Amino acid sequence: MKRSSMIISDNEDKEFVELLVNLGIKVNVAKILVYLVGAGECISRDIERGTDLRQPEVSMAMRKFRERGWIDEEEIKQGGKGRPLKRYKLAVTIDDILNILEDEKRRDTEKNLEEINRLREMVKN
Repeated sequence: MKRSSMIISDNEDKEFVELLVNLGIKVNVAKILVYLVGAGECISRDIERGTDLRQPEVSMAMRKFRERGWIDEEEIKQGGKGRPLKRYKLAVTIDDILNILEDEKRRDTEKNLEEINRLREMVKN
């Protein structure tokens, strides 16, 4: 994953996004995560360009990052009017994020298995 402000285009990045989506991550969140892993610190405009997403899509996805505590953001003061720019970087490592996703999937699987076992108990009675 190498990038400064390029659109996610190499096959490895696309596969990374696809795998995250398969794990239940929304596609826009997955695209931004892959971009941030490659770019490190960047401004919102770079994310828009690098992921080929519009500003509202980036804002909605960043809300998910904030909810999970995965992002550090800083508002950049600009002269004049208009929407303020924000600088973003991951607050946790990609390994930490993958560990969180793994734990969530393990809990989901355990819950599903418990429900199957409960159904089996109900059928026996």
